[in-house]
Amino acid sequence: MARVRLHIHLDGDHTLGPGKVQLLEGVRDHGSISAAARGMEMAYRHAWELIDDLNAGFGRPVVETASGGRAGGGARLTEFGEELVRRFRAMEASTERAIARDLRALGPPLVRSRTRRSRSAPKAR
Repeated sequence: MARVRLHIHLDGDHTLGPGKVQLLEGVRDHGSISAAARGMEMAYRHAWELIDDLNAGFGRPVVETASGGRAGGGARLTEFGEELVRRFRAMEASTERAIARDLRALGPPLVRSRTRRSRSAPKAR
């Protein structure tokens, strides 16, 4: 089945999409940016860059950190970060509902993926 990937373009070059929201969910679930990054097979530095991009794009922090390493450090979503995750997931669901009828009307060819084509099948020219 076809699916929708919602990407929101904020002022400048800042974006909000499913990957950044998944990272925020990982921070929420694990209490750590490094654990969230590992869970996504992402470099810690890249995770920080994505969080920094969200902070800059919205002009307020989405994650709070506490120093202290394994014994007492960690990270958690701010109240705004929690709201951002909730609202993004709601927008995704609303978008999918809004276009479901049109996607169905386009029919089965929409469902086929180029990457799932048989390797032995000849390529179209």
